[in-house]
Amino acid sequence: MKRIIFCDFDGTITAEETFVAVLKEFAPSLSAKLIPQMYALKLTLREGVQQILESIPSSRMGDILEFTRAKLIRPGFVELLDFLDFQGVPLVVVSGGLREMVEVVLEPHLGRIHAIHAVKVDKSGSYLQVLPGYEGKTELVDKVQVMDGYAVNEKIAIGDSVTDLNMAQAVPLVFARDRLAVLLDERQRSYVPWNDFLEVRDYLVGYWKV
Repeated sequence: MKRIIFCDFDGTITAEETFVAVLKEFAPSLSAKLIPQMYALKLTLREGVQQILESIPSSRMGDILEFTRAKLIRPGFVELLDFLDFQGVPLVVVSGGLREMVEVVLEPHLGRIHAIHAVKVDKSGSYLQVLPGYEGKTELVDKVQVMDGYAVNEKIAIGDSVTDLNMAQAVPLVFARDRLAVLLDERQRSYVPWNDFLEVRDYLVGYWKV
């Protein structure tokens, strides 16, 4: 592989913050306390998300997936997949949310996704338990660690929030919107602003000169 695109899921592929909405819906009190701390970078994503997830009864997983199933995908995603298929460029989904949530939303497109890296949980106990996987010092899914596992010439990232900050700073080209764009502005890091995936596709057409 010469090129690869790493794409966040929550609030990036989905039109709204799906995982955050789940945390607020199924663990409202703890989410109200910890989510603002994570957004302010006063609490690591690894600590905050794990605490919230492990406060949710395992019996609620079915409800979580039904809550997630109806979430809309951001416009242009299918067109971007079409373009990447034609160019032979794989798309890897890297999410700090639950893998099962990612799969239920992307079910019609799973055959076109090269790989999904996301949080896995054990549902055998009374409460959800986060399983070890790609955790780093600050993230349950260390997106940079995931990217390092792919030996390619060109890596591109697409994201929207604090969960994508480390990934965004580790690639030469990043498409950023919303909270991620603000964080990169604060750090004087360059990025390509975007609102939908058609804009991402159109930029890549010129960038790759295809």
